[in-house]
Amino acid sequence: MSTMSFGRAMSTLADEDPDRPAVTVGAKTMTRSELEASSNRLARMLADLGVHESDLVTLALPNGPTIVEATLAILKLGATPQPVSPRLPGRELAAIVELADSRLVIGVDQAVLPDRQVLPADLSADESHDSSPLPDRVSACWKAPTSGGSTGRPKLILDGQPALIDPTTPFGFGDRVGGTQLVTCPMYHNAPFGYAIRGLLTGNHLVVMPRFDAEEVLRLVERHRADWMMLVPTMMNRIWRLPESVRTRYDLGSLRRVWHMAGPCAPWLKQAWIDWLGPERLWELYGSTEQIAATVISGTDWLTHRGSVGRPLFGEVRVRDRGVDCPPDVVGEIWLRSPGGVTTFRYLGAEASVDDDGWQTVGDLGWLDEDGFLYLSDRRVDMIVTGGQNVYPAEVEAALDEHPAVVGSAVVGLPDTDLGHRVHAVVQVGAAQAGPAQAGDEPAAVDEAALRTFVADRVAPYKVPRSVEFVTQPLRDEAGKIRRSAIREARIAATAPPLAASDPVAGEA
Repeated sequence: MSTMSFGRAMSTLADEDPDRPAVTVGAKTMTRSELEASSNRLARMLADLGVHESDLVTLALPNGPTIVEATLAILKLGATPQPVSPRLPGRELAAIVELADSRLVIGVDQAVLPDRQVLPADLSADESHDSSPLPDRVSACWKAPTSGGSTGRPKLILDGQPALIDPTTPFGFGDRVGGTQLVTCPMYHNAPFGYAIRGLLTGNHLVVMPRFDAEEVLRLVERHRADWMMLVPTMMNRIWRLPESVRTRYDLGSLRRVWHMAGPCAPWLKQAWIDWLGPERLWELYGSTEQIAATVISGTDWLTHRGSVGRPLFGEVRVRDRGVDCPPDVVGEIWLRSPGGVTTFRYLGAEASVDDDGWQTVGDLGWLDEDGFLYLSDRRVDMIVTGGQNVYPAEVEAALDEHPAVVGSAVVGLPDTDLGHRVHAVVQVGAAQAGPAQAGDEPAAVDEAALRTFVADRVAPYKVPRSVEFVTQPLRDEAGKIRRSAIREARIAATAPPLAASDPVAGEA
């Protein structure tokens, strides 16, 4: 079978096996034929509201059947779905919608965007709309996710790939045609959105979690015999922190591939998962929403290149410092180049940092080893320079998160008149086994001195936090993302003038 439009692919799958489950959310399952019919009706409803080919339609929807139905409906009109978090503050949402010039916004009240055409999150097309297939159209840009980048200013990343797919060919990440994919992450993020929609259109049954719950992941894998899922390290940590009797209660034998991405995974945590599931099932991807290039690594290769995020799957990778390629094992800025040097994405609201040869950077730091395996340090904008020494927050966070009482952490640099900046840790403590800490959770039994001593056994003395702040609210969003710049700015605004000198660090000579 050759490539076809996303809309035609859904119709083809529905014709081939109309009663096969397509999407399951909680107790509700939609078959392929039901999804085909509902998305066709919804597409005609959206067309009546003025959505046409090449329009952008913003989706501020939580995980559920509606985001899948709406995405298919938009693509069947040759338009482009533009997913955003349903929890965005009105001001930030308005800025994104203005940037996109969205024809329609789905999932918000009119009061939030009084000058835009909107539909509520519980929309549905009634039976008066025709459910038969629509005229075939191909969206020139099949998705337009957002990214705040390091500056916090929103930008849209218009995917350069048209909405074409071969429903008989896996999308190439250890998945299989006709498999079962567990969707654990919010679909407003690029990777889970892309994997879910492409998986659906290669015949996968999508089992979509409305929200992440550590034990529920294991229960759903067992119940639906899921063979593919994607996690972020925060989720991996919460699953691993389950009591062993709970974690080992479920049959995970159906899993063929577990991917993790979207943030650095602490080596101890990755080793724990490899020991649990086996190295052949655990894979990692490093890349950007722009899809300039990507590296992948299996658990098997990771065991011989501990800490690496792999070698290029597509595109090219190099590491530079002040315009010169770094030798092996020397940290520099990571630069990426698309296959053939051809850029396939387009920004709205930003300019790509591209040199004359097509190399681009997204601001990450790292190094290559002698074998060409890439390792990450951190983002350049988040690096802390303290007393002339470079500290990469992700490394310190990995050490903090290894402590059994720590749910998560964020490390930032705060002004210090002696050192320039001091390493400050914001540490989330409290109940974490079943999800984010709730209001009223009691902090776990760990104090600052003990935690600093714990970290001092794992990183160099100058990297140990010189101040620690305990919180119970989550520091990362549902997809494991963290905004260190916002955390840092909030602390600076709330504190007194910079310290005159810093305390000695536990273990420091």
